[in-house]
Amino acid sequence: MLLSGGLDSATTLAIARAQGLECYALTVDYGQRHRVEVEAARRVAQALGVREHAVIQVDLRRFGGSALTADLAVPTGRDPGAMADIPPTYVPARNTIFLALALAWAETLAAEDLFIGVNCQDYSGYPDCRPEYIEAFERMASLATKAGVEGRTRLRIHAPLIAASKAEIVRRASALGVDLELTWSCYDPQPGGRPCGVCDSCVLRRKGFAEAGVADPLSPRPR
Repeated sequence: MLLSGGLDSATTLAIARAQGLECYALTVDYGQRHRVEVEAARRVAQALGVREHAVIQVDLRRFGGSALTADLAVPTGRDPGAMADIPPTYVPARNTIFLALALAWAETLAAEDLFIGVNCQDYSGYPDCRPEYIEAFERMASLATKAGVEGRTRLRIHAPLIAASKAEIVRRASALGVDLELTWSCYDPQPGGRPCGVCDSCVLRRKGFAEAGVADPLSPRPR
């Protein structure tokens, strides 16, 4: 289970746990400016009772190319309905790197199910959050692993929230009893550890909670 500490990944973990699966959570500390999410992932992993939680460091700041890993401005105040372009917060090849790491661990565990909380409805235009990307990676996994070539296991990538709206995700999380106060979504944390309220992730989170009719326990105040 790839666990960022955000709303989507926490809900995805809760879905897997509700299915009775024994879960191993993987969090990647990649030098992101919102590294507070790593601590959020630790809290979520503990609250939802994973078998093991691994935090791996892969410093993507070496390459930059993103407002999350370089000295670039994080977009603010964008209209959720106009988030179809690929924004500066896109991290080159991030989900491919994450899934490759998760694939390596899954093979050593002889695990056949890999969960990721990507979403292609209320999202910021990232190309590695689309169903066709997930399907392509799953096909590649069967070709690139010893377990796949020998036919011992066939890894399946589960993205149960990929077609859900943010409001649907909030409702699903609430129904599963996820403590939403433990999660983190903001790309640009403010002094004192509060969400900025105006980055794309904050805007989408606020929209989702409002449409779901659920109060966000983090309740950020836009600047």
